[in-house]
Amino acid sequence: MKHFNDKFFGERLQAASAARQAMLKRAEKRPADDPKVLQRQAERQAIAAAREARQEAKAQAAIEQRAREEAEKAELAAVAARMAREEADLAVATQAEQKAVRDARYAARKKRKA
Repeated sequence: MKHFNDKFFGERLQAASAARQAMLKRAEKRPADDPKVLQRQAERQAIAAAREARQEAKAQAAIEQRAREEAEKAELAAVAARMAREEADLAVATQAEQKAVRDARYAARKKRKA
């Protein structure tokens, strides 16, 4: 059974050859001094330069963020160390106070017994 658009073999070969020639013509390299090629090349260079600038800015921002985080960590560590020293000093002072009270009690008891 024949199809509606059934062509002869020669016609199909000619159409395929014409399509192949059209593809080759489109894929053909243009000369380097062609304005379209130069314009496209300039656009690509501008895009690449903008991409590099964005990546550099992003990397710089990441470095600054890390530096801020490190500064915050150092500040928190300093605050924690100061708090620990204050707590230790308070504990020593409390123990000294308790010892003084205990010694006073012992001295009073000795004085009463003697």
